[in-house]
Amino acid sequence: MPRLILTRHAKSDWSHEDLSDHDRPLNARGRAAAPLIGRELAGRGLVPDQVLCSSAQRTQETWAGIAAELPGAAEAEILPALYHASPETMLAVLQGAKGEVVAMIGHNPGIGALAHQLLGAGPAHPKFGIYPTGATLVAEIADWTGLENGRARLVDFFVPRDLPGHP
Repeated sequence: MPRLILTRHAKSDWSHEDLSDHDRPLNARGRAAAPLIGRELAGRGLVPDQVLCSSAQRTQETWAGIAAELPGAAEAEILPALYHASPETMLAVLQGAKGEVVAMIGHNPGIGALAHQLLGAGPAHPKFGIYPTGATLVAEIADWTGLENGRARLVDFFVPRDLPGHP
C-alpha cells in the first residue's frame, strides 16, 4: 500500500530581518531536528522514492537534513506551488504522485489542515491539532489518483520532541 509522509518544515530562523519569508533558513534547533526525523523514518523503513518540497529555503533545508539520514532517498522535486499552499493545492499535487513512499514538505496552516482532512479524525497526540514545526504524519492510502479527504489511514504521527536525541 502506498505511504504518505507529510512533514512541516523544521524550526526557522527569524533573526535575519533583511530576508524575505521565502528565503528564511532553519535555526539551530531546526537544523538539529531534521536529521532526527530522518533517523526515525529510516528506523521504520520509510525511505521516500518521491519527495515533493516547497521552494522555500526552510523546507529545502528540512528535506536535506532528513535525507542525510535516509540512504537511497529520492531527490526533492522543488515545487513553487507548495509554498504556503492550501490543502486543496497540496491534495491536487499528491493526486499526481507516482511513488510508493511519497514525502511532502510544506508549511502551516496548509499542511496541518491537509493532514486533518486526509485522515478525517486525527490521532490522540496532543500536538496534532497545531501541527508544530517538524510535525510528521505517516499514512497509508489506496492510490494517489483517488486520494480524497477522509481516505487516508493513520500509521503514525510524531514531532521532533518525541524523538530520541532531541535537545
